[in-house]
Amino acid sequence: MRWVNFIRRFFQQETPRSRTEMPGYYRNALKVAEALLACYFLCVFVLAGLLEGSWMAVPLLLGAGMVLCRVCMSRMGRLVNNILFSLLLILWTWWYITTFSWGVGGQLFLVVLIMFRFFNVYESPRSKVISLLFVIAFRMGLYFMMLNTTAARVPGDTTLIVMQIVSTLVFYAILAACFILFSSSIQDTERELRLHNQELHKEAGTDPLTGLQNRRAMLDEIELFRKKNPEVPFGVAIADIDFFKKVNDTYGHACGDYVLKELSSLFTRMAGTDYTTCRWGGEEFCFFMPGKNVDEAGRLMFDLNAAVEELPLHYEGTDLAVTITIGVEENDFRSPLEAIMDSADRKLYMGKAQGRNQVVV
Repeated sequence: MRWVNFIRRFFQQETPRSRTEMPGYYRNALKVAEALLACYFLCVFVLAGLLEGSWMAVPLLLGAGMVLCRVCMSRMGRLVNNILFSLLLILWTWWYITTFSWGVGGQLFLVVLIMFRFFNVYESPRSKVISLLFVIAFRMGLYFMMLNTTAARVPGDTTLIVMQIVSTLVFYAILAACFILFSSSIQDTERELRLHNQELHKEAGTDPLTGLQNRRAMLDEIELFRKKNPEVPFGVAIADIDFFKKVNDTYGHACGDYVLKELSSLFTRMAGTDYTTCRWGGEEFCFFMPGKNVDEAGRLMFDLNAAVEELPLHYEGTDLAVTITIGVEENDFRSPLEAIMDSADRKLYMGKAQGRNQVVV
């Protein structure tokens, strides 16, 4: 069933509509392959002349065709270039084997043809499979034909060895170059996606105004700590800016934003390794104090409360002073996190009812 689903997904891949553009990695791989093949055809022309005493024109013509592919790649377009490239490889395989026999390794380059067909993002899955079947049929047909046919030239042992060595070296050089380019492109894409996902994750967990974590990120952090440290205490606190609505109504929302950002900067400076903070919502902030019991968490929040009261705030020539009220709670190792946060919130509102600017532990 898995194989059936895999094959179905393969054939359901969407193919880009463009018929002219070519991905950079694919273009570079094709350039390398065409340059190596042009040199290879020229090398065969020279070797055949030196070893067999016969200067044959076909390698020169096919080499010129590869040079044309390489030089005119941008002018011919993707489709024409691929057709010409495939045709030259097929013609080369046919001529090389029927002229010198299987021993010279010409059939290897059909693999190069298949590789470029399957790495071409503009080829539909159906087209790729058809190409594969065609190459298989071509190779098998050529093989059976050569079983009953003698090569046009019967090369000597030295010629066979030299030709096989040259064909093998060029074939694996093309494979290595293309695999390096293809794998590098895949790795670069994966790296970019990973970094992009990290940025998205960070943005999703960050309050855009203050740069602090948001509520969801804070809850995830606390839950993760509880899971990894089930027997370690921790404290939580929720703070609310006193009479913040009055600040907005008197000086405008821009001033309110300024106050939120200044308090966020203060909380971050004072945090050290004692706590992390987030914007809980509106004018509320939440503090997570790993490893702290309620007394230790309370002392930290008393210091923070005093620092806010002494914080100098200046907005457009106006001196401001704000205070906060804080409710503190400790993990009881029994209650769900939601209940612990609700308890801290109730203590916050107790402090509000008792006159504000205080810490309720």
